[in-house]
Amino acid sequence: MSRLESLRALVEQSPENSRFRFMLCMELLGTGDPAGAVREFDELVRTDPDYVAGYFQAGRASEGLGNLDAARAYYTRGLEAARRTGDRHAESELSEALDMLD
Repeated sequence: MSRLESLRALVEQSPENSRFRFMLCMELLGTGDPAGAVREFDELVRTDPDYVAGYFQAGRASEGLGNLDAARAYYTRGLEAARRTGDRHAESELSEALDMLD
């Protein structure tokens, strides 16, 4: 079983586990499937709106796909989540990412 298949199985067994889903997203990015990763990031932030890293990585993947409007939306929502959770480091990174788009 490949790493990707193993991660898919983990997510299927524990769909509420944000860490497993994030790992799947990153594996999809690493295997050259940014569109698949974005779909999984969407599910991640839908079920765990405070998982700040999901917004950042979804934004980066969207940028890579040339979808700057989606990237901007992910970064903006991530910035809100970072402020809500008090994650100053992520807030700074997300602000920089937004600034680079403008």
